[in-house]
Amino acid sequence: MSLRIYNTLSRALEDFSPLEPGHVRMYVCGMTIYDLCHIGHARMMMAFDVVQRWLKASGLKVTYVRNITDIDDKIIKRALERGITIRQLTDEMIAAMHQDIGLLGIEPPSVEPRATEYVPQMLSLITQLEGKGLAYRASNGDVNYSVRKFDGYGKLSGKSLDELRAGERVAVLDGKEDPLDFVLWKSAKAEEPPEAKWDSAFGAGRPGWHIECSAMSCATLGETFDIHGGGADLQFPHHENEIAQSEGATGKPLARFWVHNGFVRVDNEKMSKSLGNFFTIRDVLKSYDAETLRFFMVRAHYRSALNYSDAHLDDARQALKRLYTALSLVAPAQVPSIDWTGPYAARFKAAMDEDFGTPEAVAVLFDLAGEVNKTRSAELAGLLKALGSCLGVLQGDPRAFLQAGAALDESAIQAQIAARAAAKAAKDFAEADRIRQELLAQGIVLKDSATGTTWEAAQ
Repeated sequence: MSLRIYNTLSRALEDFSPLEPGHVRMYVCGMTIYDLCHIGHARMMMAFDVVQRWLKASGLKVTYVRNITDIDDKIIKRALERGITIRQLTDEMIAAMHQDIGLLGIEPPSVEPRATEYVPQMLSLITQLEGKGLAYRASNGDVNYSVRKFDGYGKLSGKSLDELRAGERVAVLDGKEDPLDFVLWKSAKAEEPPEAKWDSAFGAGRPGWHIECSAMSCATLGETFDIHGGGADLQFPHHENEIAQSEGATGKPLARFWVHNGFVRVDNEKMSKSLGNFFTIRDVLKSYDAETLRFFMVRAHYRSALNYSDAHLDDARQALKRLYTALSLVAPAQVPSIDWTGPYAARFKAAMDEDFGTPEAVAVLFDLAGEVNKTRSAELAGLLKALGSCLGVLQGDPRAFLQAGAALDESAIQAQIAARAAAKAAKDFAEADRIRQELLAQGIVLKDSATGTTWEAAQ
C-alpha cells in the first residue's frame, strides 16, 4: 500500500504496512475519567477516529484499542469530594464521555479496557521487571522503575539522561534511588478508600499510571503492535516510560509507529482552567452543532496545533454549508464502492495516504462540490457524500442542516440582502452578484420580484 505515516520515534515519514498483512493493531491512550471531556480530549479522539476510518477505507481490518484510566489520584480525590465511590464516579463520567463523543460521530474503539480490570497483568509485568533488575522496592513501600538501567531511555522524546538530570527538580525523592525513576506500584495510603487498593506481593497498593498502558496494550494487542497513539503531551514522560517498561520486560519493540496529535490552543493561547479559556465538549455544543465542531477539527492536520475560537467555528460552519448546499441540489446516487482511480477520489486518496492529510482531502471535497453545483450530477454528489464519510462528515440531511443554519442567521441574511440592494442601486452589479453567490454558498436562495427580495433555504 502507499500510505506514509509520520513516526515520532524516527522523526520521519515512513511507508506503512501492518505486521500482519491486512490487519492493523492500534493502541491509543484514552481518558483519565474524573471529569467531563474537554475539546483537547475531543481533538485526540477525533484524530485517531479519522486514522482508523481511513485505514478501514483502505481495505484493512483494524483492531483499535483506546483505554480508560479509572484509578488515579485525581479520581480518588474527586470521588471523596463528591462523597461517592470511585466506581460511581467513573461509571458516570464514562457514560458522559460516550454521549459527548458519540454526538461528534467518533466511532467506538474495538476494545475499551478499563485499567482496574487489568491489575493482575500489571502486577505480572512489574514482577518481570523486578526479576530483570529494572524495578526495585523503595523504602516507602513503592516499587519504582530504574531508568538508568534501561538502555535507550529517551529515544522517543529525544531527551538524553544528562538533559533530563539538568532539568530535574530535586525536591522529595519519595524513596527513589534516582530522581529520574518513576513509580510502578504505589503503596496504599491510610486515607485512601479500600476500593483504591489491591493486595499484591509488593504489599497493598495500586498501579502507577505508566504501567497501566503497558499492561493493557500487551494484553489486548500483543507484545509488539503497529501504531501507538496519543496527544503530543504524552510523548514524555508517559510514552517514554511505556517503552522502558514494555521493552525492558519483553526485549521487543512495543510499537512500530508512534503517532501524536497536536495541542489545542484557544485564541492562540494554551487552553487551561487558570486562564479561563477551558471548554468542555458540552460547552461548545451549546453554541455550535456537533458536525460543525467535527469539521472544524477534521480540516486541520492532526499533527498541527489547533487554534480554537468562535471565529474559526463560524468559518467552519459556513464552509460546511457550502458542501451541504451542493448535496441539496440533487439527490446523491448510491455509491456501492469508491473508484479510487477517478480524478477526485485519486486526489483524495493521495492526500490521506500522505500522513492522513485531511486539509488537502477537504480541498478535494470543495472542488467536487463546485462540480456538483455546475453539473447537478447525482453520481458526483454520491461521490462527495462517500468521500465525506471517510472523514465522518456530510452524512446528515442537507435540507435539515441548511434550514437549521438559516434559522440561526436571519439577521445576517437580511443585512446581506440590504447590502446587495444597495450595490444594485449603485449599479455595482459585480458586488451584487458576489453577495448572491455568497448567500448561495450558505444555502440561501434569493428570489427577486417587483415587490422586493425574499429568501429561502436551498431545496
